[in-house]
Amino acid sequence: MTTAKQPDFEGAMRRLGEIVEHLEQRQLPLEESLRLFEEGIKLARVTQSSLDAAEKRLDELLSVGPDGALVTRPISTTSGDEDDEPPAPPRARRAR
Repeated sequence: MTTAKQPDFEGAMRRLGEIVEHLEQRQLPLEESLRLFEEGIKLARVTQSSLDAAEKRLDELLSVGPDGALVTRPISTTSGDEDDEPPAPPRARRAR
């Protein structure tokens, strides 16, 4: 992709689908195929990173403390940059 901004998950998946369609046509010059393949690999990493972050958030939301109480944490809506503040410590809630 030509923009410096990283695409969102849905945009990356949509573009990956387009790339797969182009590559499956097998009528592209080698250099174009390699360029598309490289773009696809980058997008696959973006989508995998998004899925990993979503899985981590779900694990945090569904975790249970050692006393059997639900452990809740605030949900961060930021991109998860390394410079962000660490999440607040978990608060225990009793399961009903």
